[in-house]
Amino acid sequence: MWLAPVKPIGLRGSTLHLEAPDNVTTWVDRRYSSMILTAIADADPSVTAISFEPLAAETRSGPTSSVQAPGPNPTHIFDRFVIGPGNHLAHAAALAVAEAPSEAYNPLFLHGPPGLGKTHLLGAIANYLEQNVPELRVLYTNAEAFTAEFVGSLKADGITAFKRRYRDIDVLLIDDIQFIAGKPATEEEFFHTFNALHESGSQIVLSADRTPGEISTLADRLSDRFEWGLTVPLDSPNLATRLTVLRHLVTEAGLEITDQEALTMLARRVETNLRQLHGALTRTIAEASLSSTPLSSELIGRIFPSRVTDSAPVTPEGIREITARHFMTDTETLVSRKRDQRTSNARHIAIYLTREMTNLSLPQIGELYGGRDHSTVLNSIDRIDERISVDPEVTTAVDTLRATIHSQADQTR
Repeated sequence: MWLAPVKPIGLRGSTLHLEAPDNVTTWVDRRYSSMILTAIADADPSVTAISFEPLAAETRSGPTSSVQAPGPNPTHIFDRFVIGPGNHLAHAAALAVAEAPSEAYNPLFLHGPPGLGKTHLLGAIANYLEQNVPELRVLYTNAEAFTAEFVGSLKADGITAFKRRYRDIDVLLIDDIQFIAGKPATEEEFFHTFNALHESGSQIVLSADRTPGEISTLADRLSDRFEWGLTVPLDSPNLATRLTVLRHLVTEAGLEITDQEALTMLARRVETNLRQLHGALTRTIAEASLSSTPLSSELIGRIFPSRVTDSAPVTPEGIREITARHFMTDTETLVSRKRDQRTSNARHIAIYLTREMTNLSLPQIGELYGGRDHSTVLNSIDRIDERISVDPEVTTAVDTLRATIHSQADQTR
């Protein structure tokens, strides 16, 4: 994903010069430069340094302008998109478009506030097509780059090449299309580009921070065309989705967190969007590193003070009922003497969460689960404790239940 676009362009003295797109260069230079140098030095000891150069002008897209289309982020793929109630329809529509361009929804218009995943989905479509249907001509850009390139082409008398670049393609993806609103010349050009692509059967995917009808300065004829296909909103992520995103980010960063409640607390404190959630985790990791303290609930509480005075009530009965529903059983079965694998697993997790989220003693928890003694309760807790970091199924179940329990408790406040 990151190394494939990097190409050697020349050896000058003891320095090997490499080129790559801008969005790749920064990441590779920061994360992999030492590994690359080591590998190259093993092959040729005379090479003692590497240098990243801007992508050569003749290989850049858009010969009509000096503006470089941003291109999709290589990390924006469908496998890394966390699906939740607020975005599952948008994800399904984007995947359908990627698997069958021009056959599912055309145009596809995604809208919602910043930081909810619109850019990720557009990039995922572009990356999927590049990987699976490389013969298709795909152009990914944003409205700002489209406008700048259009204006540049007018000044350079290159409008013919500009039109060819944007109309002789199979798939056009434009992010933040609301930024062309109020620019009559750009709107006019995009109107004709849209018509040409739609008539030729090319796929169009657009995103904006609001619905077409809510972009007040957008010409009516464009607004109408944006709604020809499927218009899908992305809503703010719920607690379970935010917690899953945090878990993925922590795993990708190679971190180990022993305080299982810490991520839940962070997910509860940052409710706006996923971009701010990522930033909050980055800040927390930095604070933990600089102060040489573990990433814990106490640290998160100091960095992000709660906006409510009393925490939402979590009851042991509520934990038991929610766990039973999650495992598609009932509380009577959960507290019974049944020992089949599914029931036992559900019971172990319910006991583990009850111990973690309430102040009940081991004997009190045992009484809640059919009169079991404290050693049996402790055994259940130890079993889940051992599996929670190595068994993805158990980890996911615990995370999901923890988020659901908190969410339902908040609703009863």
